[in-house]
Amino acid sequence: MNIVQSMRLAIRGLSANVLRTSLTMLGILIGVAVVILVVAIGQGATKAVNDQISALGTNLITVRPSPKQIRLTAAGRTATTAAPVNDLKVADANAIAKQFPSTIAAVAPQVRGNVQVRFQGHNISTSVTGATASYQFVNNEPVSQGRWFTDYEDRGNRKVCLVGMTTANNLTGSPNSDLVGQQLVINGDNYDVIGMLASKGAGAFGQDQDDVIIVPITPAMQRLLGVTVINNLSVMCTSTAAMTLAEEQISALLRIRHHLMPPFPANDDFQVTSQTELLARQSSVTDTMTMLLTAIAIISLVVGGIGIMNIMLVSVTERTREIGIRKAIGATPNDILMQFLLESATMSLIGGILGTLVGVGISYIMGKSGWNTIVSSSAIIAAFVVSGGIGIFFGIYPASKASKLHPIEALRYE
Repeated sequence: MNIVQSMRLAIRGLSANVLRTSLTMLGILIGVAVVILVVAIGQGATKAVNDQISALGTNLITVRPSPKQIRLTAAGRTATTAAPVNDLKVADANAIAKQFPSTIAAVAPQVRGNVQVRFQGHNISTSVTGATASYQFVNNEPVSQGRWFTDYEDRGNRKVCLVGMTTANNLTGSPNSDLVGQQLVINGDNYDVIGMLASKGAGAFGQDQDDVIIVPITPAMQRLLGVTVINNLSVMCTSTAAMTLAEEQISALLRIRHHLMPPFPANDDFQVTSQTELLARQSSVTDTMTMLLTAIAIISLVVGGIGIMNIMLVSVTERTREIGIRKAIGATPNDILMQFLLESATMSLIGGILGTLVGVGISYIMGKSGWNTIVSSSAIIAAFVVSGGIGIFFGIYPASKASKLHPIEALRYE
């Protein structure tokens, strides 16, 4: 018997019980769909992170408060406290920029918080970033309308701001709003809008990067947030080659300014991270999450394969007399083996095709909803191969059992 005849018999056997066949394929469908969806989300997140870091430049260093500090106890021993320590100030940023002009091109201290904003009857909550004039250059933050504020406006505590597109949309109720020349009430103070930030879209994990207002750091700290420390420093080096030396210089200066004692870096109250290190960390996180979710999806595929084997064993038992008749009229064990293998493989492949369509469809919908998703052709090919392989692997035992049935005993089976 050739492969075409075996295929016809396999399809006829599957179509004899459509509901049971459909339910059996459901496990494979879900597993394949989840694999494609997880890979799409993982690759999309990785690309988004890479694009964001590349947009900022590869010669950028970030300085943040350290989450831990080692201190000396009364007995002279070291102990670790998990309490956050933040001694970063604008003066630290100014000192870094002044001390190392050969390795550091610009420094942009930043402070962040949440504020209430009112405009023409609309009242919303959004995030505010206090920054210096160098923020635009260091963090690659272009404006679509208007201008950036100046050092004079920052030092003069002028109440001016730049508005993100999402914030403007929320305040006006219309997309692509231009608020330049308008006045916003931020935490009870009037601020003149001097610029509109260029749209940046969703971040690596779906966060809206355009829902923000940027104001000069002096009024942000003194008027809006009431803080004396900053959240982080963005440091642009003169070149990529100068980054290692710049990191060492920044660390040494901050240890002196903050009166820190050895051991270092364990006793540092700050953390210096380069864009390369940040990229590696972010990629490691997304890769780990993708692998974890893929493992869960593979378990679903294995469960689906077990379901196929179970149904095929039931099918062999139900069709024992049919197998006996086929053997009695000349079918060989290989013919029987091929028929049942094709049945299990067909169920798995159809489930894989439907799962691929579902996974691609959900990825497309999520992409339209703001998620960064990339449907990989290699993931689709792998899904087909794995689904077909699962059908064959889990179908071998039932098919082998059917092929080994003795024709006389099969004909006597009731």
